[in-house]
Order: sequence, then structure tokens, then C-alpha cells
Amino acid sequence: ARQRRRTARRPTMAAPGGIGANAFDEGTWYHEILEDGLALSYRVEEVLHRGTSQFQTVEVVKTVPFGSLLITDGLMQSSEVDEYVYHQSLVHPALTAHPDPKKVFIAGGGEGATLREVLKHPNVEECMMVDIDGEVVDMCREHTPFYHAGAYDDKRTNLIIGDAKAGLENIPDASVDVIICDLSDPLDGGPCYQLYTTSFYAMCKEKLAPGGILVTQSGCASVRDCHLVFTPIHHTLKQVFPKVWGYTSCVPSFTSEWGFNIATKDADAPDLYVGLVADGSLEKRLAERKLDTLSYYDAITHTRMFSLNRTVREQCRDETRVMTVENPLFMCGTDTHATVFEEQQQE
Repeated sequence: ARQRRRTARRPTMAAPGGIGANAFDEGTWYHEILEDGLALSYRVEEVLHRGTSQFQTVEVVKTVPFGSLLITDGLMQSSEVDEYVYHQSLVHPALTAHPDPKKVFIAGGGEGATLREVLKHPNVEECMMVDIDGEVVDMCREHTPFYHAGAYDDKRTNLIIGDAKAGLENIPDASVDVIICDLSDPLDGGPCYQLYTTSFYAMCKEKLAPGGILVTQSGCASVRDCHLVFTPIHHTLKQVFPKVWGYTSCVPSFTSEWGFNIATKDADAPDLYVGLVADGSLEKRLAERKLDTLSYYDAITHTRMFSLNRTVREQCRDETRVMTVENPLFMCGTDTHATVFEEQQQE
């Protein structure tokens, strides 16, 4: 699940007579404050689910522009229309870069879409997915089946409800080919911030088999917000792994370029930016695995994803912050979020 930079505010409408003054007069609207002075609003056709788990509030609403939205703690996590962009971007560069990924570990990924994409690779013999919130998994099974598309029931799936860090600690060293971190952003008071630190990444490196690869979602990565967590995660990984690449994809419902960082255990690993494309390895592997018709990811898309613009490249180069358990970096606190639906009900 992804969480973006937020400051909670009660939604306000345009001044009478101003531009957009009547935009919200009809229908039910879900408003999300992206930052001070900037909001995103969706017209809601139907509320499919609203509940509270042990860890967070969970809502699924059907909207006009993006279909069904998964919302936790008042923040939109992914949308039916473009979730495939995020999940293919997270999964396929890492699994395709590995010549024979047999064992995969997913930290987080409760809605099941990351698992769905992993299991498209026929090489995969086992995928262990550890997510802390079983109620979100159950909710997605029932209300958003397009996410998992049956992946929960695949015989290769080993679904564990629990702490991802503990789940990874319990597996043997040098036993996993690919580790995928599909986690919420590091939030003050949130459960995931320790999974963005040097100590966690060092453990990941120990658990990876020779030739192993780690990939993590890394938050907003546009020219104006990549400094929040994308570049610190990139620099933190470089303290542990010999080779690290940052890459991005445009996810329309996230209203930003979205960042990912990928790292290899071996110092002599191929260049994931141009090497796999230049020698034809990427296209060959996709074809061999019958994945050459993916709706988003292919060799050309891969090149675009890894071709960071100059502003972001220079911010990665100049980044000095290292995320540790003792000195974590937070985007914001969990108490800054509030669901607008609840606000409207209280009014």
C-alpha cells in the first residue's frame, strides 16, 4: 500500500461566484488534501465498504474517474483504473532482471496485486507474502477481486498474516531470489518505518541468495517531491548494497511520478538501466516467460522508467541522509490523516 504526503484539512469549496463554485453541488465527493493549498476530489458513485481493522480504517468507494479506490486511514492507496501501472512497475523489473526467480518474498502487499504480478512468472515456485492486516486481505478478497485475480488461492502462494520483518527473519539466509517491499511510506507512528532502514536492508541482503535482488516502493519522485523519501531511500540502500538504481513511473491517480529503488546483492550484477535492454536479455526473458504482452511493462517502458530526469538524478547524487532505526526519516505522522467521509458525517 502506498501513502503520499498529506496534511489533514477540512475540505473547503470555491468562493461563491468563483471559478468552480458549483463543481461540488451535485453528487457525493471524496476530497483528499495532497498538501497545503492542493487537493484532489473524486465524485463517488457508491461506497462499497467501510470498516475498521485492528490497524487502520479501510474504505472502498467507486468513483467516476478511477473506478474503485482502496482508501486506508483516509488516504487513497490505489485505483482500479491504473493500479496495474504501479504493480507492474514494482514487480517486473526485479523479476525479469533475475535469470531464474524461484523463491520470492513480499513484505506487505495486502490487496494481492503484487502477488498477482509475481505469479505471472512461471519460474516462481513459491511466493511468501507477509502482511500485518488480515482484515484488509479479507476485504480485498470480497470487494476488490480485480486486485488479486485469484492469486491468494494459487498453490505457490504462502500467505502469512503478521509482521513482515519477523517473517523475513524466520527464513534461512541466502534462500530468497527476490524481495519485494510493497509497504506504506515511513510515517511517524506507523508500523513500517523500520523497514526502510539500514538494519532492515542488511537483513534483506543476508536473506537473498547469490544473484538476489531487492526492490522497494519509494514514494513520490517528481522534481518537487523526490527529496521526501525517494532520494533518502536510494542513499540508504547504497550504504548496504553494491549496486542501486532508482526508477519511476507515472501513476495518474497518485498525481505524481512514483518512485522505486532496486538493489542487487552481487557487485558484478548486470547494469539494470541499459544492460538488460542493450543485449536483448529483457525482451528474451519476457518472451520465454510468455510475458511479452503485459499491458504496461516491456523493454521500451523499462528504459523510460530508469531514465531519471536531471533534477532527480542530481538530488539522488547529492543526497546525504541515511535512514536508521535510531535516526528515522518520516514523511508525516499518522495523526495527520482523517477520512473526509467521517468529517461529513459529523457535520
